[in-house]
Amino acid sequence: MSSRIEQLIDEIEEYIDGCKYQPLSNSKIIVNKEEIDELLRELRMKTPDEIKRYQKIISNKEAILNDARAKAEALINDATLHTNELINEHEIMQQAYAQANEVVKMATQQAQEILDNATIEANNVRMAAMQYTDDILANVENLMNQTIRTTADHYESFIGALNHYNDVVNANRVELNPPEPDKFIGELPEDTPGGNGGADSLNLDLI
Repeated sequence: MSSRIEQLIDEIEEYIDGCKYQPLSNSKIIVNKEEIDELLRELRMKTPDEIKRYQKIISNKEAILNDARAKAEALINDATLHTNELINEHEIMQQAYAQANEVVKMATQQAQEILDNATIEANNVRMAAMQYTDDILANVENLMNQTIRTTADHYESFIGALNHYNDVVNANRVELNPPEPDKFIGELPEDTPGGNGGADSLNLDLI
């Protein structure tokens, strides 16, 4: 079952794929700010919960090791009990010692194998959880960078359009208020759009 973060990333990717391209562009799209903000807001809220869930998986390493230690101690205790029972039988004393030593040796070996396997399993769980969490954060980072680039392109296009419309408006005002014939060529009255006193002129620059 996929996590909510994976579902959100899929939804954002589907949303971006479904966005319309800007006129005369094959790479720039038009994004609805409210919709993308809502998806990003939920993604931001879900990310800490997912990270906590995988931190809990990592913390289970200690539980796995404790369980392995308990099993090893139980094996050793059983072996020791069996050894004491054999020693109490005087007629097979020597055989009992040899058998008891072999049982303890095997129990110790099995206990060590259990601990080794538990350690390997716990480390594998920890590495898998860390890798998965890192992959999730990498996807979030890529998505944020893509959103930032898309927003910047949209803003630049918007400012360019405003500057173009502003130039058209200024040109129309100049046509409506041509310079007087007795003025020097290249000199405009201060109250004429585009002149020295053109406080009404507008120039938008993208910073």
